[in-house]
Amino acid sequence: MRRKSFERLLFLIFLTMILFACGNKNPKIIIKTEFGDIIIELYQKQAPHTVVNFLKYIKENRFEEATFYRVVRLDNQSDNENKIEVIQGGLFEDDHPKALPPIIHESTLQTGILHKNGVISMARYEPGTATSEFFICIGDQPGLDFKGERNTDRQGFAAFGKVIKGMDVVREIQKQNAIGQYLDPRIKIIEIVILWE
Repeated sequence: MRRKSFERLLFLIFLTMILFACGNKNPKIIIKTEFGDIIIELYQKQAPHTVVNFLKYIKENRFEEATFYRVVRLDNQSDNENKIEVIQGGLFEDDHPKALPPIIHESTLQTGILHKNGVISMARYEPGTATSEFFICIGDQPGLDFKGERNTDRQGFAAFGKVIKGMDVVREIQKQNAIGQYLDPRIKIIEIVILWE
């Protein structure tokens, strides 16, 4: 029992340090999963539309049914020459009743946020179709940036923040059992909480 209390105290101290370090006022969120917590800093100044949209999902409890459901690894994309490594989460269904309207596409050319290790970005079909689905990069993924070759339109994806604690959790989720690229079973997102806005 003492060990658990001590670990909680250390976690709270770490959170306090994150919130006040360097006077950084970027919003910070925590994604709680059964494998542990992922803390993410959101770059609202660089990607305002994307961050406001993501925060709205959190504030309005629209992620209540969210899961991590897709893992892309080097061993499960043999038919794609432009390989990437990510985990993807969100509401899963295209027409989920809690989904908000699509947002404008803020490309990496506009924001300057490249798809480096730990960067969070919006999943989409065409540019301007992103709603609730997001992914986290494992390793640097330049093919997802503007002019990258992962998508034929070469507009890239809308990156909007970065993991600052919990990449071990991201990597553990990526290792879980999948049928093709889809986790079996999906990993429930217990809660997403805004730590600082």
